[in-house]
Amino acid sequence: MIDWRHWHNEPHLIGGLVLLGWLYAVLTSPLRERLAPPGTPWPRGQAICFYSSLVIFYLSVGSPLDQFGERFLLSAHMIQHQLIIYPAAALFLVGLPSWAVRPATGRGGLRRLLRFFTNPVVCGLIFTITYNAWHLPVLYDWALQSRPLHIAEHIMFFGAALFYWWPLLSPSTEFPPLPFAVQLLYLLAVMIAMTPLFAYLAFFGGVIYPTYEFAPRLFPNFSPGDDQLLAAAIMELGGGLVVFIVSAILFIRWHLPEERRRRLVSA
Repeated sequence: MIDWRHWHNEPHLIGGLVLLGWLYAVLTSPLRERLAPPGTPWPRGQAICFYSSLVIFYLSVGSPLDQFGERFLLSAHMIQHQLIIYPAAALFLVGLPSWAVRPATGRGGLRRLLRFFTNPVVCGLIFTITYNAWHLPVLYDWALQSRPLHIAEHIMFFGAALFYWWPLLSPSTEFPPLPFAVQLLYLLAVMIAMTPLFAYLAFFGGVIYPTYEFAPRLFPNFSPGDDQLLAAAIMELGGGLVVFIVSAILFIRWHLPEERRRRLVSA
């Protein structure tokens, strides 16, 4: 049965999130005068985005949703992944001021390495390969049986999602976001690359992951096959909805007058 009081409060999870929050506070407050141009105010809006990212990440892996996804429902596990990949990773990057990442992105010795890893083709491949590899039955089911491996899976999803979002939301002035037209093509290409995984889950014809095939049924008329089909729909429709919304925003910004676009970006 589901224990609704079961929240993960392990030191590695809470400690890691608190450490990230503390480092962000140090970067944007005591170190702001050293890193940012003179007179730069505290980035309130970006701080809200950054800390919202940490909260969403915790809710996805630390709330009872994790128990749903780990023991009972593939569809619940897919919701976890969508939360980590889309809002959590996107808000994390949006929350980083350009002057806060410049000590890393502006370092000459790292430029060649960063130029390679921020290339949109490389970013798309890292995300697609990571996401698809973890959905292989042997790895996916192994992660469900091993808590350390499950943690590694979610961390890798988050890291791969940062690469996915970088060509669109890069906070770096040295490695800026792609032009609007290229961003739209990038989103379409990654979505096409993810389609085979959706088709595999939706049309396999049987239950792919043994854990969910033999899991206790929470709903009498909701079979493992129904759960798998719902998970595939969440993956495709959730990702498709994000791509549609982001593409609409990009298209609108692309056609804004240059002066108004600059005001929107600076805001």
